[in-house]
Amino acid sequence: QKVKDSMRVLLPVLLNKGHDNYDKIRAILLYIFSTNGTTQENLDKLIQNVQIESDSDMIRNWKYLHVPIISASAVQQHKQLRRDRSAEETFQLSRWTPVIKDVMEDAIENKLDSKDWPYCSQCPPTWNGSGAV
Repeated sequence: QKVKDSMRVLLPVLLNKGHDNYDKIRAILLYIFSTNGTTQENLDKLIQNVQIESDSDMIRNWKYLHVPIISASAVQQHKQLRRDRSAEETFQLSRWTPVIKDVMEDAIENKLDSKDWPYCSQCPPTWNGSGAV
């Protein structure tokens, strides 16, 4: 059965004095892994309330393994604005435009971000995208 409010289940475990600090760190990491990251404020509150400030590097160092520990800033930085397609002619049954359409149009126009698309954005400088149909 899926846990609906994982923080409500996690807090009694973290506040229990009988558990070792390493077990509390494991519980926090399981929470972070299950939610695909947390906010900086939430992580700081968890570390302070559980009183594991000295061992907090065990949690924060997972970012070096490319595990999304802090998710709010990453989502805000990498979230790209979608193109406005309200004026385009659509079929009666189509309700949305897939993201791949935006990606392909940016690839044709050579506008892909080199950080997100390192192999696709290195086109020759004389290429203007006129060859694609």
